[in-house]
Amino acid sequence: MNETVGTPEAQPTVLQSALRGLACKCPRCGEGKLYAGFLTLAPSCNRCGLDYAFIDAGDGPAIFIIMLAGAIVVGCALVVEVKYQPPFWLHAVLWFPLILATTLLPLRSMKSLLIALQFHHKAAPGRLIDRTK
Repeated sequence: MNETVGTPEAQPTVLQSALRGLACKCPRCGEGKLYAGFLTLAPSCNRCGLDYAFIDAGDGPAIFIIMLAGAIVVGCALVVEVKYQPPFWLHAVLWFPLILATTLLPLRSMKSLLIALQFHHKAAPGRLIDRTK
């Protein structure tokens, strides 16, 4: 931990929070590492000490990536099929590496982007409000 733990910092803009997320850095200080492994979160920030226990990205990053990758791969496969009509084995050889590249490469940064935006907007679980008053 460093000396900036007790000092109040200015709230970052949404763009700054998004850039911190894309860089896979701590959503509060923008300097500490967010991950301990490929997709395994560290327990806390090694710079400012922010406890990462609040983080719950769920399936959001995977859904975004699947939708984007699906549109890219299916679009490319349709163009190649209509224009060249290659055999099915060639489709497998062509699109398997593209599927891996469009799903695994952006997954880490998409997850940290959603975490940073969750932190920026102070997202919390839903609560029931008593409206009978």
